Amino acid sequence: MWQLYYTKQAQKDARKLASFGLKNKAQELLAMIEANPYQTPPPYEKLVGDLSGAYSRRINIQHRLVYQVLEKEKSIKVLRLWSHYE
Repeated sequence: MWQLYYTKQAQKDARKLASFGLKNKAQELLAMIEANPYQTPPPYEKLVGDLSGAYSRRINIQHRLVYQVLEKEKSIKVLRLWSHYE
């Protein structure tokens, strides 16, 4: 089992998700990556550029779960739960 950590931005995003009715879908994804961050399906994207080294999974058509896997610490840093385009 991997340990999840949330950035301040991810914590803010979580509050937004709840108000848009996406909390359950996000919680399903978080539970899945906590067990295995590389599990497919659902598919994930390896990001490039500013977010190089991070991964992205769709919460819905518009919103994403963006996270980094820290192998040595066996932990996952959740960066965003809204959109990596903002």
